[in-house]
Amino acid sequence: MRVEQLTNAIGAELVGVQLADAIHDDGLFAEIRAALLMHRVLFLRDQDISRADHVGFARRFGELEDHPVAGSDPEHPGLVRIYKSPDQPNDRYENAWHSDATWREAPQFGAVLRCVECPPVGGDTMWANMVLAYENLPAHVKEQIAELRARHSIEASFGAAMPIEKRLALKAQFPDAEHPVVRTHPETGEKVLFVNAFTTHFSNYHTPARVRFGQDANPGASDLLRYLISQAYIPEYQVRWRWKPNSIAIWDNRSTQHYAVMDYAPCHRKMERAGIVGDRPY
Repeated sequence: MRVEQLTNAIGAELVGVQLADAIHDDGLFAEIRAALLMHRVLFLRDQDISRADHVGFARRFGELEDHPVAGSDPEHPGLVRIYKSPDQPNDRYENAWHSDATWREAPQFGAVLRCVECPPVGGDTMWANMVLAYENLPAHVKEQIAELRARHSIEASFGAAMPIEKRLALKAQFPDAEHPVVRTHPETGEKVLFVNAFTTHFSNYHTPARVRFGQDANPGASDLLRYLISQAYIPEYQVRWRWKPNSIAIWDNRSTQHYAVMDYAPCHRKMERAGIVGDRPY
């Protein structure tokens, strides 16, 4: 296996390896996992693997989970089908910078995403290094956010377009989760900026140390959150991947965000993702 770095900030392509072999090869899997921790997102071409091998490889990282809104393959639980077609012009949930499922108490460890069908041009996905985003924050901002916590909501994102009864039922099933604004990566010990498109507000901003009068709370908190979320938009923290059928991306959801570029209408784009259960951020 050869590891070819794609940018100075994030991303590497694995060459000369078939992921199906790593299901039973402990040494190969250990190499892939080490490369993932180093580069945060890994890419492979020409991986004509079965759905069973797709979930078999992903399960080497941990148990898989379904998505309450996106459908899964009925024969392979945990393999979420992200199928876009020309008759879904308003289905744009992917094209915002996010980490998967931060609305859960325990967001995903990461994911293994395979391209089944893609347009001839467009439909790329981008990833951002949120460790680097945190490291480059001004010192006074780091001090300001060190103890802040924030809420993440499925109701305000996937639920927003639902009828009110379904939206409230979704929120009852998945109440807003609260996470630290700066989480610690459980394996590397790195500090990670951990707010994204699912983040609605800070839950402990309004204190005497930050607010002179109640009037300060709303604009002060929302302006700071908007600034923090915008750090993922910086090109120097990003890598961009052009999909081909049987291309695969593996990413560490704990230290990255990603953005699926919606520039391919009216074409089809069919992706299958195995999401891996994670742990509670601290």
